[in-house]
Amino acid sequence: MKLRIAALSRIKSGPERELVDTYMDRCTATGRPIGLGPLSETEIDNRALKTSSDESRALAQTLEPGAKLILLDERGKALSSRQFASQIERWRDEGAREAVFCIGGADGHDRTALPQPDLMLAFGPAVWPHKLVRVMLAEQLYRAVSILAGSPYHRD
Repeated sequence: MKLRIAALSRIKSGPERELVDTYMDRCTATGRPIGLGPLSETEIDNRALKTSSDESRALAQTLEPGAKLILLDERGKALSSRQFASQIERWRDEGAREAVFCIGGADGHDRTALPQPDLMLAFGPAVWPHKLVRVMLAEQLYRAVSILAGSPYHRD
């Protein structure tokens, strides 16, 4: 199953970009032998998008039919790393071809402009800067794949 992060705006070169790239590479390398990956990224130029509806429609346009849709949202469900890994494993084992993790704009997602999500995911009740959310998501995807591969990266 392919994994993809779809996010508004670009992360230019710098520490955040380096971290995202590092975790994406690690996730792809670790996941391939167990049927997960590659982990890719779609960056949407949101400079011309005026509303959260426009942003959500732009995210929706990146979805392939049958893709699992995961919205990152502060009102979503907080999962442990093992729970997150188990969810990804279930989708893979059910035959999903892709899981797309969508990071919305500053005003969040317009749920009326998106298909019904398979999961709304939160990294706790705090609001996080979008660049850090992308880093945290890439790391958690790598961690989930590492757990499923039996790697010692994650420790309980």
